[in-house]
Amino acid sequence: MGDGKLVGIVLVSHSAAVAESVVQLARGLAGGGVTVPVAPAGGRAGGGLGTSAELVSAAAASVDQGAGVAVLTDLGSAVLTVKALLAEGDELPEDTRLVDAPFVEGAVAAVVTAATGADLDAVAAAAADAYSYRKA
Repeated sequence: MGDGKLVGIVLVSHSAAVAESVVQLARGLAGGGVTVPVAPAGGRAGGGLGTSAELVSAAAASVDQGAGVAVLTDLGSAVLTVKALLAEGDELPEDTRLVDAPFVEGAVAAVVTAATGADLDAVAAAAADAYSYRKA
């Protein structure tokens, strides 16, 4: 992207600690170059396990630079929360996309790809491609 805007990334987990830890892991593995706008949205607004539409919306707004926002989730109700926000139409920044990807590997791939200045399609594709990573 010639305008310097990067795709933002939101990591939605049922646990605030898990979401924050995956943000830190992805940032660390992306290296010390470009800082990708990535934010956790974990747990409930008042604490505890669960998902919060308000936290997801706030995280998405915080990472939006106008190049799109990729949202990765951990489990079922996190997916449903994001889908409901997308259906509302005005709760998330324009060009926000729920990405079907493994949470940890997909987050790392998304952040590393976004750091290159890639567009939302490329970031989403890299995250989704993480399903093919073999461990044995």
